Amino acid sequence: MAAGFKFLIADDHPLFRGALKQALNTLGGQESTILEAGTFEGVKQALAKSDDIDLVLLDLHMPGASGLSGLIALRGLQASTPVAIISGYDDPQTARRALELGASGFISKSSTMEAIRKGVESILAGGIWTSEGIELGSEGDQEIGELIQRLQTLTPQQTRVLSM
Repeated sequence: MAAGFKFLIADDHPLFRGALKQALNTLGGQESTILEAGTFEGVKQALAKSDDIDLVLLDLHMPGASGLSGLIALRGLQASTPVAIISGYDDPQTARRALELGASGFISKSSTMEAIRKGVESILAGGIWTSEGIELGSEGDQEIGELIQRLQTLTPQQTRVLSM
């Protein structure tokens, strides 16, 4: 691969962003370009300035977005850019819902650096990734399941309107 990847790390903890940068910096044998955002507004600004991001690594809880609302908003803003959720909340229900709402992966913050790299490589190759030990199961709440099914049918424009 001639050029490195371009990542956007979206997390409000500078120390964790630094650790992720270290894990991703030389992925694919080339130095990667790594953008950072500590707020969801910063994520939107970075995406508006750069349409060639290979992967967004999005924390579920950061200023300006809570839970899966940030993922839903990103799918409306930049539907073609893969998003991996990276979270300390690695329960199966949250992981399953994130994947159903369009995430390309769900990576636990408790993963090793090597596991994070492996997950990102899998996503960049077009796969769907969940951290080891997360059994997705099935949706237990019928109302939530129906809501997710309806959200999956929205166009990017409809998703943008919804997130406003």
